[in-house]
Amino acid sequence: MSVVVSASHLTPHALRSSRGFTILEIIIVLFLLVGLLGIILPRISLEESLGSVGRRMVGTVRSLQSLAMLNQKTIRLYVDLDRGVYWPVVLDGNQEKVPIDPTWATPLKLSETIRFSDILAGQGRKESGLVDLFFYPTGRIDPATMHLVDASNNILAIAIEPVTGAIRMSDERIEPPKPLIIPDRVRPLLQTAGAVR
Repeated sequence: MSVVVSASHLTPHALRSSRGFTILEIIIVLFLLVGLLGIILPRISLEESLGSVGRRMVGTVRSLQSLAMLNQKTIRLYVDLDRGVYWPVVLDGNQEKVPIDPTWATPLKLSETIRFSDILAGQGRKESGLVDLFFYPTGRIDPATMHLVDASNNILAIAIEPVTGAIRMSDERIEPPKPLIIPDRVRPLLQTAGAVR
């Protein structure tokens, strides 16, 4: 047996409750949620981990590599080791311009608990000062090895291969490969025919 109730038999209170929440009820719930968040959020660590900063740095390198190929202009990435700040500029002739993309409008900063330990690039190994890396329109990137350190002295190494653009991350220091030593007995074989008389 089913009961059919027509709208004319419902009371005003029943009609109002079937429509949803009142604005006052929504405001009370939001007030309670804000209060709970005010208690919980300070207890949660919002600091970035070394891995997330490293992944962001790898993403920056990939983005700048793509930007250089897309615009067909060389891009220079400046890294201020002392302040933990980095920013790209587009080389247009002998002028440096800020990229049009709003992502790069202001310099990016590392997390407060993470710093650059050192960077090994074309200028040699630097532990302080300004370092620059170049991204070329061909997709080539200057070779570089960056070491990031957190407050607990954990290390994250990021190595950029120049030709392939491959990026390697490690939780140990990455030292540059030692130069290949050519034995004296092989040197005459490597000379060109025009140089040998």
